[in-house]
Amino acid sequence: MSKTQAAKPTKGGGRPAGKSTGPKGLVRPAPKAKARRAKLVVAKIDAWSVFKVSFLLSVGLGIVTVVAGIFLWTTMDLTGIFDDINALLGTILGTEGGGTQIQELVTLGQVASFSTIIAVLNVVLITVAAALAALLYNVCASLVGGIGLTMTDD
Repeated sequence: MSKTQAAKPTKGGGRPAGKSTGPKGLVRPAPKAKARRAKLVVAKIDAWSVFKVSFLLSVGLGIVTVVAGIFLWTTMDLTGIFDDINALLGTILGTEGGGTQIQELVTLGQVASFSTIIAVLNVVLITVAAALAALLYNVCASLVGGIGLTMTDD
């Protein structure tokens, strides 16, 4: 063979002569690898990262709290529950109740304000509690060594 013929690939897929793979078109599957195991220990939790994540999650929970409060008041108003409560109060108190309307006592603005105050308090309390929990975990982990985890590769 010349140098130019040796450099060109052959048309049969480049299989060496005399080597046969058995029946035409059958391919053996690759053997399945064993699952790897890694034993890890959570020895320390970064309190600053816990603080940031818990702050963001509690802000999301606060937004849900405010929206849920407004949604609940609006649903109660549209379904006529306030009218039913007013009728019940009129039946219980009679004419001495003075015809108090529940919507005058509990307005949408008051519900939104109250749920916002609750949401802000929850943001502060949840964030501080999560950061303190991370610091407390670090103290406990330094005494006992942390939490052991075994991870596998499936």
